[in-house]
Order: sequence, then structure tokens, then C-alpha cells
Amino acid sequence: MTLVKKYPLRSDDRKVTFHNVTDLVRETVKSSGVRNGTVTVYSHHTTCSVITQEAAFDMSMTGLETLQQDLVDVMYKIAPLCSREGIYLHPGPKALKFAEEHGEDARGCHNTDAHLISSIIGRSVTVVIADGEVDLGEFGFVYFIDFDTTRARNRTVDIAVTGD
Repeated sequence: MTLVKKYPLRSDDRKVTFHNVTDLVRETVKSSGVRNGTVTVYSHHTTCSVITQEAAFDMSMTGLETLQQDLVDVMYKIAPLCSREGIYLHPGPKALKFAEEHGEDARGCHNTDAHLISSIIGRSVTVVIADGEVDLGEFGFVYFIDFDTTRARNRTVDIAVTGD
């Protein structure tokens, strides 16, 4: 048996947005009736990632939990924020022209850091379902992360439950 559900999310403008989707994952598994199997949480957005991580509880001054801010800081050391043109080769003239033809402004195209980070972290996680429960361990949560800080965006998280 396989069940796939899609849920809308809204990401913030000008900051990395973490969406705790753990309850959506648990509700989807419960509604599927699957007792043993797997649940995959996926983003088709190429500037977003999905991870499992524990909650840090403490908040940083940015509004993110401290562990979330630490992840963002580490990723920006690897792929610095695309704060102006010329930091990366992408987007080039052809990409900018294509974007303009499809209603995207130049600022919205300068999200190379988000594409790179998403490629490094990945866009999905798969978690075991045992006896009808999502096995995240004692402290585990599932987060959908939008690394694109160019503007607020509507996003979709896909949750696929497979098993019996």
C-alpha cells in the first residue's frame, strides 16, 4: 500500500525558513493505516532540503533554534550567501533571460547558495514505520528547510507512506 499526500508551506522573505513537519508526517502515517514500512518526506524544490534532527529548544537572536542557526552558519561557510551578482557563475545571461521570460526577477535568480546547499544536504529523508509509529527516536523531528532567501515563497512538502 502506498499513500502520497502534498501539503502547502509558506517560506519567509530574506531568511532561511525551517518548517517542522513532524506532525504532518505522523498524521499522514496514521491516516494511511500502514503498520510497518517507510515514510519518505520529499521536496521537489531545488533550493529546499528535508532533514531529521532534534529540537534545540534554545533560540538564537535570528529567531531560529540554536541548532538550526548552527546548520545555516556551517552551510554558509561552504556556500556563502549570494548577496550580490558575481559571487557565483550562476545565474549567467541565458539563465537570467529564461527567468525573465517566466516572470522571475533578477534578484530571485541569485539563489545559487540555496541550490548548492540543497544539493549537499539532499531533498528527502526516509524514516522507518514500526508498529504504526514513525521511528524518529526519542528526540527526532522532521524539518523541511527553505534555503532560498530571495523572497517569500509558496512551497509543497510531499509525504509518501509505503508498507502494510
